[in-house]
Amino acid sequence: MGILWMIIIGAVAGFLAGQLYKGSGFGIVGNIAVGVVGALIGGFLFGNVFVVGGLLGQIISATIGAVILLFVISLVSK
Repeated sequence: MGILWMIIIGAVAGFLAGQLYKGSGFGIVGNIAVGVVGALIGGFLFGNVFVVGGLLGQIISATIGAVILLFVISLVSK
């Protein structure tokens, strides 16, 4: 069940990051990939910093991590 939640959170976080950073999504597979990597980045940077725990805290952390990932990718691709 853990892998399924990771994919769902990754898809949501990737979609939100795409909307926040570029204004468009990357398709379901791209959203999942960006969201999962963003969750790793967000978890590493924030740990348990957010007062809001559980699913919402994980989505917030993963989304922030995914936005950071998209920002770094845009810097490298220029």
